[in-house]
Amino acid sequence: MAEKTKSDRKHDLVLTRIFEAPLEQVWRAWVEPAMVSQWWGPAGFTCILAKMDFREGGASLVGMRASEEFGGGEFYNTWTYRKIEPLQEFEYIQRFTDKDGQAFDPAEVGFPADVPKEVRNVNVFKDLGGGRTELTVTEYGYPSEQARDLSRQGLEECLDKMAAIFSGAKTAHARS
Repeated sequence: MAEKTKSDRKHDLVLTRIFEAPLEQVWRAWVEPAMVSQWWGPAGFTCILAKMDFREGGASLVGMRASEEFGGGEFYNTWTYRKIEPLQEFEYIQRFTDKDGQAFDPAEVGFPADVPKEVRNVNVFKDLGGGRTELTVTEYGYPSEQARDLSRQGLEECLDKMAAIFSGAKTAHARS
């Protein structure tokens, strides 16, 4: 078996969050434009576009705008769905794009060179009963710990905003 070098080692992000909300509501937060627009983007960003085409083979286009404090820039991504098991799991490829959904290399707009052009994501939902839902998001294949950790920070902040849309939401973090 060949030994992996630092340059070809991949780093996956696994983030589990427990929401005080029913499974159906947490699922809808990912697929309904009105709900996505309430939480997409880390702290200091607002969602400016949530055009959802949630079906296998479909591609959603989401956009966020940074506050002036963070430079006021706009950033867009597509989520191209590969597999959907309703209320259980879905898999998609996330890509950086322009406002029209045309993919590009994130390094072209100032992101660190190790931020990948696309990342495979798998979201798994588990009904814990009593109106509680566990969500595990796995992002695969970051070329560096730095790129993975940058994504982790943004995802955690997005999920904090998601939790806030559920009435009386309290969350518990579990990190892997």
